[in-house]
Formats: sequence, C-alpha cells, structure tokens
Amino acid sequence: MEDHNQGTNLDVFPSDLGGCRILLCTESLGPVNGVSRTTKMLVDQLRANGVLVSVVAPYNHTRVNTFAPAPSPGEGFWYNSQELRLDGYPLPFNPELSIANPIRLSDLFEQTFDGPPDLIYLASPASVGFQVMVQLRQYVKELQVPIICNFQTDLAGYCSILFPWPLGDIANRIFGVVQGNLFRDDTVKTIFYPSNFVKRYLVNTAGVSERKLAVLTRGVDVEGFNPAKRSEELRNQWRRNDELVLFTCSRIAGEKGFGFLAQVATELDKRGMNFVLVIVGGNKNPAVEQDVKDMFASLTEKGKVIFVGFKLGEELMKHYASADVFLHCSITETFGLVVLEAMASGVPVIARDEGGPSDIVQNNKTGYLVPPDDLNGFVEKVLQLGREPDKRKELGAASRAAACETSWERVGNRVAWEMLHAIEQSEQDKATTPNMGRLTDQPPMTAIAKNDILRRFTEVKLVLVRSVIFVAWLFVFGYLVFAHVHKSVKTYVQRISSLAKTVD
Repeated sequence: MEDHNQGTNLDVFPSDLGGCRILLCTESLGPVNGVSRTTKMLVDQLRANGVLVSVVAPYNHTRVNTFAPAPSPGEGFWYNSQELRLDGYPLPFNPELSIANPIRLSDLFEQTFDGPPDLIYLASPASVGFQVMVQLRQYVKELQVPIICNFQTDLAGYCSILFPWPLGDIANRIFGVVQGNLFRDDTVKTIFYPSNFVKRYLVNTAGVSERKLAVLTRGVDVEGFNPAKRSEELRNQWRRNDELVLFTCSRIAGEKGFGFLAQVATELDKRGMNFVLVIVGGNKNPAVEQDVKDMFASLTEKGKVIFVGFKLGEELMKHYASADVFLHCSITETFGLVVLEAMASGVPVIARDEGGPSDIVQNNKTGYLVPPDDLNGFVEKVLQLGREPDKRKELGAASRAAACETSWERVGNRVAWEMLHAIEQSEQDKATTPNMGRLTDQPPMTAIAKNDILRRFTEVKLVLVRSVIFVAWLFVFGYLVFAHVHKSVKTYVQRISSLAKTVD
C-alpha cells in the first residue's frame, strides 16, 4: 500500500488527531492475552493525547478486567473514558472470550458518540468486527465511516487445530472467504498485519490487495522486562540440583503447541538432560487446562515440569528474567508478544519457524528458529544451549539489544498517523463528491431516508445472524462435550484393561 507515514516522524503523535472521535471495537478487553494488552496500550496512548475513544467489547465472563469500568451516562459519562460491554456466549474452550450477540451499528453510534464517529478501529475483528463491517457496507456512501483493522488473531489456523479433519479444513476455508469478502470492501481503508506469515494469508488466501496492507509490529516495555530482575531466590524455588531453567508463557490450551512441547520435554528427559521446565499461564476452562497438564504428568511427578499459574506485572517480569532459555512451540501466533518479552528480559529464544516469531527471532543471533515439525532439531538446540552457557549469554545480550529497538510509543504513533490520514481522506472525498457534503441539500429520498430502509432489512438480518451464531455455538459446545466424553471413556477402558491384566 501507499506508505502514508513515509517521511513522518513516528516519535511524534499527530496533534490534529486530538478531539477526533474513534469507535474502537475489540473482541478481547481485560483478559491476559496479547490482543487485550496491545489494545489497552493503544487506547491509553490515544486518550493521553486528547483523542475521544469509545471502546466496545463483549463481556468477559471470567470477570477479569484490566480496564477500569467507565461511569454510566447518569454518573458523569464522558466520551474519552467510555467502555461499552456487549452480551454474548462464552467460548466453551476459552471462557475469557465471547461470541457477541448480534448488534445494531446505529445503536452503537448512539450509545457512544450520539452519532457516527470519525473512524472505526477494529482490533482483531471477529464476532464484533465482522458485524460492524457487514452493516457499515450497507450504509449509503454519505453515512459510511472509514475503518482500520488490526489483524492480530489467526482464527482460521485455530480452527484447523481445534477441530478434526475435515471440519478444521472446512472452517479454515470458510474463514478465508468471509474475511476476504469483508476486508476487500471500500469502507476498509487499512489492514495492519504483524508479520509476513499474516501478510501471505491475507494476500494469497483472503485475496486482499497489498495496497490496503501496512505492517505493524509490537512494542515491549523494556524497563519492565529487564535482565536486572533475575531472581536467584526464585530460581532456587524451581531447582533442586542446579538444573537449566527452561521457560514458556502462554494461555494453556492445545492450540498453543503444548503437544509439541510435551514431546520436547519427554525427549530431553530420555537423553538425560538436567532441566526444569517452568510453565506460566492458565485457562479459565479447568477441563482444557487439565488436558494439557496430563501431557506432562510423568515429568511433573519427577519435578521436571512446574505449572505456576497466571502471573502479572512485576511477578511475571521476574519469572521471565529468571529463566535460562525461552521455548516457543505455538505455530498459530500472528506475532508472539511473549517472544519479544523474553528477548527484552535477556533470555535466548528457541521457536518453531512458523507465524510471527519467524520475523522476531534472528536465527543464530538472538536465538534459534527450527522447522515446525523438526522435533529432533528443536531438542538439539535446547541441548546445545544447555552445554554452552557462553552461547546463552551471547544470544541473551543480542536479544536484549534487539528488543530495546522497539517502542510502544512509536507503534501507537504509527496507528495514530494512519487514523488521521483515513479521516482526512474521508472528509476530502465527502467534500469533492456531489451530494456527500451536506445531507440537508439532497432530494426527498435523502441519505437518512435510504438508511432507514436499509436499517429495516438489517433488523431482519440480525435475527438470522443471532440464530446462526447460536447454532454455531451449540455445534462447538457439542463437539467439545463429545471429545471430552470420548476421552473419558477411552481412559476408563484402558484402566479396566490394565486392571484385568494385573489380576491375570
């Protein structure tokens, strides 16, 4: 795409964006995950510079919320601190996320800015973002609002892993068609992508023009994630015999590559490596978390794998800095913020060469990239760093230096300049296009009248969409129940069989 930020000083926030009204819709607001954290950083930066931001997100059914609740209209409502929550269905395998109920875009406009905003920003669009894009494209040109999307979650990739063949492949193709159709619309001005892995998907699978695409990496708090926070006291809590401390941080779920990590840990144990693997993270669905923990059951009994649960703030930063090597086994990450946090902490990274980490880790300089299916190659790199403390130190120092070149402020400024350009371009289009400057000068069939007709059609569509979402939710829930029952029966049969053999 045309680089609107070329020649722009990204160390400076665009002052002309101050006072503009931004409707920011996100699928995740509050839980400890990459989308929620990066969205909060952007919202804080925009508001700090005088931008009027209204945030819309589904309810987080776990009640974990890193955003302070906004006052209601009757309690001192003010636009640049508003948070609007939507009802929805929690995902069975991850109740931190919800599928939002059908919404009416005009209602969102009225409840936030008492009218259309200057721009809509969609953070990792899914159940909320898709609805916004579908409805906005039905508005007449006079009432359309420019959209900027930030593609942060590989929904298609998750489907391929969560569901068995051929359901995963079918869902993957459906997402490609749906996303491509929505992203290609004229209302979508810019799509931020975090890595070349995502760019290839958007261009080759979703069919999005490269002219709409703009790279947007992530920043990291290099003061917070810092090698100086290494704690020998914490390391001694993990170790019994001067073991090498391997570390990973992630939501505990199958799609995060824990099956591969369990194979790595098992192979390291077979080869006699002296290590302890510390796993930070959890899942609000106990059954999903337990399934992952079962993969490491024998190693956990030996004290070689430790699950320490969720960690936040200073405690999380101390955990990162106290590790020797960071292992990243997920292949569904569009970026992989945890990799950047490990690098800022001065910890070398070994990652599977797929997704966002492929663009973050400099192979043989800040860590190692291993082909995604090369289990032996991954194990060999861990063994190598276990034998070579000087190499760990060298890679760790290079990792820290590379991470220090990133900045959340520059990332936020990049987005802000793109927002300003989209708003200015939209205003120019309305000023130069007949009948788009002033609605009051139009003939009897005004834009508003046309929109009222479209709104009636939208109401019918919303009922249909609600039904589709509910059926889809039932399908996912039913599948997971079936998988859980099947696993329980299989385990029970195996135990009976083992008991029978023991009796014989």
